[in-house]
Amino acid sequence: MNYTLHQLQVFLKVTQTKSITKAAEELHLTQPAVSIQLRNFQDQFEIPLTEIIGRQLYVTDFGKEIAIAANTILDEVYAINYKTMAFKGQLSGRLKLAVVSTGKYVIPYFLSGFLKNNLAVELEMDVNNKTKVVKALKNNEVDFALVSVLPKDLAIESEVLLDNKLVLVGDTNLESMPQKEITKFISSTPLLFREMGSATRMAMEGYINQKKIQSKMAIQLTSNEAVKQAAIAGIGISIMPLIGLKNELDNRQLHIIQSSGLPMVTNWRLIWLKGKKMSPVGSAFLSYIQKEKQAIIDEKFSWINNY
Repeated sequence: MNYTLHQLQVFLKVTQTKSITKAAEELHLTQPAVSIQLRNFQDQFEIPLTEIIGRQLYVTDFGKEIAIAANTILDEVYAINYKTMAFKGQLSGRLKLAVVSTGKYVIPYFLSGFLKNNLAVELEMDVNNKTKVVKALKNNEVDFALVSVLPKDLAIESEVLLDNKLVLVGDTNLESMPQKEITKFISSTPLLFREMGSATRMAMEGYINQKKIQSKMAIQLTSNEAVKQAAIAGIGISIMPLIGLKNELDNRQLHIIQSSGLPMVTNWRLIWLKGKKMSPVGSAFLSYIQKEKQAIIDEKFSWINNY
């Protein structure tokens, strides 16, 4: 056998995503490049590693065993690289994060300085909805998770990073409208929801139930960007995290609709499993956050106080 580390990386990513298209996206390769590497790797085995049924890719039992071995081999290679860097006095290793979707507007600013100061650290970050993020943390697949709502029935420790304001937005400015009229307006306007499992959706449902609002129409979309664009287009209104709306509010594409009980305020928190034995990289990142977070907030997020 004469397989390469690159082939192992490609095959492992295909088994994780169950898709050549998704594997190509995550590896920043073209689909043909992934297909070629997968085929060259398969040619070294007499037993099929994957199979296509309909349009769905499945990993065979044999393929699953090879994927476990591939993961072990790659981990050992990474360990050699990290040990080399450590011997040279550099902090090295992988920092694994799971981030709720709106957290992509927050976490890069808390990572930037740390990664610039530690060039040998590799970042592995998954952006997903709250349910999947919490699952990754529970399974100890990541070092930290970034959430705005703390998970229940999970022993964790946390570090507050930033306030999370949830506001009602639409393409119409209703600042001068009486509260009774605003409630009537909300009831008669389509409401834009995130998918099930999203913390933003849970907050919006909680507000609607508390106010006993009977919505005219509910429209479900699968990302904050999709909700934002639908609101800009005038399709409906939605409760959204303020953190992702700066440009649209500044450009007056969206307006905050003042309604009683809003904004709702929670916190963006970095969380980790209680009792977790931190890697040197994990410990260094947490120390960096605790030392630098206020300076980061003052420099990058002071605009939030304007709304």
